[in-house]
Amino acid sequence: MKDIARRAGVSESAVSFALNDRPGVSDITRDRVRRVAEQLGWRPSTAARALSGEGAATVGLVVARPAATLGVDSFFLQLISGVQEVLAERQLGLLFQVVEDVDAECAVYRRWWAEHRVDGVLVVDPRTDDPRPGLLSELGIPAVVTGGVPDPESGPPPGLSTVWADDAGAMASVVGHLHTLGHRRVVHIAGLPGLAHTERRIRTLRAEADRRGLTEVRSVTTDYSDSEGAAVTRRVLSSETPPTALVYDNDVMAVAGVAAAASLGFGVPDDVSVVAWEDSALCRMVHPWLTALSRDTVSFGRTAARELLGLLDDGPSETVQVPLPRLIERESTGAVRDM
Repeated sequence: MKDIARRAGVSESAVSFALNDRPGVSDITRDRVRRVAEQLGWRPSTAARALSGEGAATVGLVVARPAATLGVDSFFLQLISGVQEVLAERQLGLLFQVVEDVDAECAVYRRWWAEHRVDGVLVVDPRTDDPRPGLLSELGIPAVVTGGVPDPESGPPPGLSTVWADDAGAMASVVGHLHTLGHRRVVHIAGLPGLAHTERRIRTLRAEADRRGLTEVRSVTTDYSDSEGAAVTRRVLSSETPPTALVYDNDVMAVAGVAAAASLGFGVPDDVSVVAWEDSALCRMVHPWLTALSRDTVSFGRTAARELLGLLDDGPSETVQVPLPRLIERESTGAVRDM
């Protein structure tokens, strides 16, 4: 401030008034101070802004998953890209951290709150018994939960919005597609147990199987990694009555599963059909190309970020549903051969 005041020929208090857009200086002085500040490369201090109650100009995102699985997960890369697009419009930063579990994630929120590090947070991977919404509400940190299913009775609590996709409807479309092709033995190679969307997909698979009279349908949970996806694939295909169709909860496991099936002599789709939950470039880099559920994950991220900005602007809590993921049929699924 001393440098700006000296070059602009005004007092330090006048610099403060001008840069903080407060009354006390003329428009001419305000413009001169801002031009000098820009020439000197001045930017507001986020720490000082936080201490003065003006906000940290930063949004937080914590992911409680094994770090090794995130580097190849296209979903998170696309989600963050969409979030960043919207935050950049407001010149807001994104503070990202990976932790071991939900307890560690809650500890991060408490530390951020005490240090005034973030103005709001984006919450991912809702749990079936999730302590995070209650904690964030207690701390008074605005938050958007991505992937959670809204409570139709109570609605979203103040300061917390929800952006969600219909996982149940998406799984129903997969089961319907495989049933039409004649598949009766289906294994769902799912993601992490305890995640709300994992449990919804498992429940829907069971319900759809019961509705169609399918008795040889089951789910196996994993950590989303290629290694576990391949290991489970080898195990289920080596059973006495191997499945005729495999549904993977992400693209990485599906690609690893195709390679594992080939190593056992199973052809895709002649011997086993394969469906990937997340469509990506990976699904079109293997032979055959993978049937997959497609959604605009970048748009999902944009929507979540816009909802958070709405809360930061003192807007109401909202519940927003994104479009249903669309099943793209490719060469990895086919009719069951005569047994």
